[in-house]
Amino acid sequence: MNTLKQVMAALKKQGNPERIQVFANHGAPPDQMFGVSVADMKVIAKQIKGKQELAYELYETGNGDAQYLAGMVADGAQMTKVRLDQWARKALWQMVSEYTVPWVASESKHAQALALKWMNARKEGVATSGWNTYSGMVTVTPDDELDLAEVDMLLDQIDEGIDDAMNRVRYTMNGFVIAVGTYVKPLSKKAKSIARRLGKVEVELGGTSCKVPLATEAISKAEKAGRAGKKRKTIKC
Repeated sequence: MNTLKQVMAALKKQGNPERIQVFANHGAPPDQMFGVSVADMKVIAKQIKGKQELAYELYETGNGDAQYLAGMVADGAQMTKVRLDQWARKALWQMVSEYTVPWVASESKHAQALALKWMNARKEGVATSGWNTYSGMVTVTPDDELDLAEVDMLLDQIDEGIDDAMNRVRYTMNGFVIAVGTYVKPLSKKAKSIARRLGKVEVELGGTSCKVPLATEAISKAEKAGRAGKKRKTIKC
């Protein structure tokens, strides 16, 4: 499998109309995707692993499944700041904004600068990419390489302003508190304190069965599992 045409044909073959409807309930444009499961995408991703240019072509199709697959395949460390910014602004729906883009951006030397820029965007999807990119950074980066003063400031920003943030931004802010509380030892105590104050974060999830994680419970679960403070190699699923 070497060409865009071949990969798109493979995606289309694995598509499922019922899954398209599920994705549509989560905000995806139903006419711009095939409805491919993540499990099936992983099979295709293994076949095109390392094909960076093909990943770029997939993303540019504007197809939701192709964009998600592109994030599985692309090496963010090879991507320019301009291309990463374009990906954030062209993301088709929330699964791409909140997962695909942060996956690759967090691997880049431009991660911090872009995350801070995107957080302040007026477009909800771009702002969520910013928060999740920074969450990805704290998840994989050693504490002594993080700007802890900045992370501390961002925790304060969430504590003071989450109620006024856009809907999905509240979701990713909550995720940031969980990430810091789980992976950043010097700020874990503060993150847990803020998590207790936040309590249940209200996010409109489009009538789906999805739930917003309770930050206190998520951090506690990680601690009990022995994952607290242990950095991950990647945030890609």
